[in-house]
Amino acid sequence: MKVILKKDVHNVGRSGEIKTVKDGYARNFLMPRGMAELATEGAMRAWKNSAAKRTKRVSAENEALGGLAKRLSAITLSFSRPVSDDGVMFGSVAKSDIIKNLAAADIEINKEMIRLPASIKAVGTFEVEIALKADITAKVKVAVSAQSK
Repeated sequence: MKVILKKDVHNVGRSGEIKTVKDGYARNFLMPRGMAELATEGAMRAWKNSAAKRTKRVSAENEALGGLAKRLSAITLSFSRPVSDDGVMFGSVAKSDIIKNLAAADIEINKEMIRLPASIKAVGTFEVEIALKADITAKVKVAVSAQSK
């Protein structure tokens, strides 16, 4: 089934592209979530007519996300966790902890934006990548320290 992507879809394509996907994927996932529409003649004509307006909106969005990326890169998040006598940390720093600290700094991000393969389970300073968009990323410093007894 041919669809026009309305939004960037991971491992499928970017907004505005015409892609061929499986029928069930289009009907059950992409279309109900507003990520794609059926690529009919009328839809393709309308999509091309609104290209200039869409390009202007996307460039303004990218500029705003670029500013947010610079702001995120300047942030260092600090966490304190209890540590045993052997130096083993109890607990961890997860994506939800990072989201809460960023929300305290008036930065709203989704859990899916954070590229953290596993929770941080060691004391030290780490860099966590945040993907604001497919090609706009920022690295946030996360400092984990031992909690004083």
